[in-house]
Amino acid sequence: MSSDEERAQVSKPPHADEKPFERDAGFTDPYGITHTTHQDNGILAKLRRLEASLDRKIGVESEAITRKLPEDKRPQRWHEQFSMFALWASGTMNTSCFATGFLGWEFGLSLKQSILIVIFASILGAAPTGFAATFGAPTGLRQISVSRYAFGWWPNKVVAALNTIVQIGWAAVACITGGLALTAVADGHLSLVVGIVILAIVATLISFVGLRAILIYERYAWIIFFIIFMVFFGETGKYADNKTETKLKGADLSGTVLSLVAIIYGSSTSWQTMASDYYVHYPVNVSRWKVFLMTTFGITIPTSIGMLAGCVVSSGMNNRPDWKETYENEGLGFLIQEMLYPRGFAKLILTLLVLSGINVNVISIYSAAISCQQFARPFAKVPRFIWVFLCFAVILGLAVGGRENLSVYLTNFLSLLGYWCTQYFVILFSEHVIFRKMNFDNYDLDAWNDPDRLPVGIAAGLAFGLGVIAWVMGMVETWYVGPLGKLIGASGGDIANEFTFLVTAVIFIPARFVELSVIGR
Repeated sequence: MSSDEERAQVSKPPHADEKPFERDAGFTDPYGITHTTHQDNGILAKLRRLEASLDRKIGVESEAITRKLPEDKRPQRWHEQFSMFALWASGTMNTSCFATGFLGWEFGLSLKQSILIVIFASILGAAPTGFAATFGAPTGLRQISVSRYAFGWWPNKVVAALNTIVQIGWAAVACITGGLALTAVADGHLSLVVGIVILAIVATLISFVGLRAILIYERYAWIIFFIIFMVFFGETGKYADNKTETKLKGADLSGTVLSLVAIIYGSSTSWQTMASDYYVHYPVNVSRWKVFLMTTFGITIPTSIGMLAGCVVSSGMNNRPDWKETYENEGLGFLIQEMLYPRGFAKLILTLLVLSGINVNVISIYSAAISCQQFARPFAKVPRFIWVFLCFAVILGLAVGGRENLSVYLTNFLSLLGYWCTQYFVILFSEHVIFRKMNFDNYDLDAWNDPDRLPVGIAAGLAFGLGVIAWVMGMVETWYVGPLGKLIGASGGDIANEFTFLVTAVIFIPARFVELSVIGR
């Protein structure tokens, strides 16, 4: 390369080949070039200038969705790489997982059955998330941007919308469970609504700052909750009911097991649509196996710990009628206060548990806001911190509205998460393994924001649409039981994920071959 060519390469502004949203006047890129060709004094332009100013001062990520180039990254020290595990440990080891662990007992399963299902389904759900996480470092793209290469520009908008709904729903569940703990700490003198509001506000403030603050906070927060759940096992394990067998038999038992597997699986696999959001800053050459294993087990182990504690405590209600009465009449927070001794220590544990709701909210709100920005070009012009506040408002409304029906909320919401995330995994995995030959050189990464260079998405759109029909046929929810799910036992058996997996794969793979041969991208 000649010296003139080298100078031209160095002076070339980053992302010159991309088509991101139009930059405002006064923007200075990392090479010191100021772009002043466009001046806009509208409200969005002013907000973006405010965001850029805050980014320079406290790092609020004014361009969070822009691709992170290899030369912009730096090596990550061992404790920073440990965030691959710690981030998910802090986000999953919480009161929501603890509450989910009660479902096996509520469904009439034995403690042994519940334990096996929790461990198996957690691994099954976490593995797709671990796979999705491996795209962050080599591409420098957020998860919704990554999936444009499999879904295409237009169908991927559905993915962005669904991911926003998923993260907002998770945050609402976390607000409810954390609010219950806060209410119990105050002996009922603090309204559950007030508890929900407090949790949502604190999480929103951390998400507002951005990825840097989130990684630092989540790197250490899990330690507190690991200790808490060990205390749970230590103080309640002696009351666990290892003797009572399930009364369910045959098809009824099979249906119940399938439905619980769907719920646990859904709680772990739902993270995959945001996984690479937290890996874009890692060097391109970071071990993909390391990313996969630390993410997969960073979800599996903490999720299992929290849910197994719920399994143990709920089975203990067979031996402690007073626990059962407290749980049914006063809720989860008061049960925790009842089962721990001494009372002052129980209140301390409850106070700390409130933070667990903040942990999951922080990453959910952050990723929901990024998904909103990637839904459409006009949405990308709205600063990330505005989307953070809008997500906060929706979370607040959902949590306050669903605060009295936590068990129903968990049963329905977590199952629905798994259904469409199964479709997401099948399409992303097939595209990468079959059509991209597991080689990131086969991705035109400069085209991440250019609909003319991305796949059209006909194959993905067709497979996704028919996959939705598949999971509607196999689902088992409080409000609807599909015709296939209805065939298994008296209460039905949820086979939506299994049927969806099959239908999506059978449709997408041949359709994608046709799409490539006809359209070429």
